[in-house]
Amino acid sequence: MPPFVDDLPDLATQARRLIDLGAGPLTGLSDAEILDAVRACADVPDALLVPAPSTLRPSDAATLLTRDGKPGFVVVDMTDLDAFDPIPTVDVPDRPFYVISGIDRGDEMANWSPDEALPAIADAGRTPLTVGEGIAWLLQQPERLAPNHCFMTIGSRLTKPNGRLDARTPAIWISGGTGRDGRERKGAPKVGWCWAGNRHTWLGFASAARRHGS
Repeated sequence: MPPFVDDLPDLATQARRLIDLGAGPLTGLSDAEILDAVRACADVPDALLVPAPSTLRPSDAATLLTRDGKPGFVVVDMTDLDAFDPIPTVDVPDRPFYVISGIDRGDEMANWSPDEALPAIADAGRTPLTVGEGIAWLLQQPERLAPNHCFMTIGSRLTKPNGRLDARTPAIWISGGTGRDGRERKGAPKVGWCWAGNRHTWLGFASAARRHGS
């Protein structure tokens, strides 16, 4: 499972892109504070800059996505997106921004279920992307979301009050403009969910080689 990304810009350029997209007001940080926080991040090869969920909520980050001039959105039946936390095997650095490296879209696992894909990712010595990390990737490289080549982010799950995992698993794909999406959203980036036991031919499983703090 080789890394998919090898042309990400340096972290300062990625930080500037987040600022230009309008992330600043959503984080409550000034441009200078964002740049200062990013300077403390590990600068490793193929590094993707990720705002922590406490810095930029996934539901807010999704609105910064664009495709063909159309803004991203969260499906109407996922109002609890921000309550989806990293699964126990995913260790997210405790800092405002961190980086991940060696991202792969997981195209080879298209038509697998999340329940099937998670152990395969772990066996490969990799870690599944969280929904916030998947959005962060597309904010920097929106072209990575392509027709019939979209992806799930099974590093995030919702824990129910009884301690069991909610059966939904987050995914990011392209809206067909049907149903409650609305025709005006056809072609827009869409953050939604799929059942953990279901398969979809157009969804891979995004993963990374590593997460890095400072």
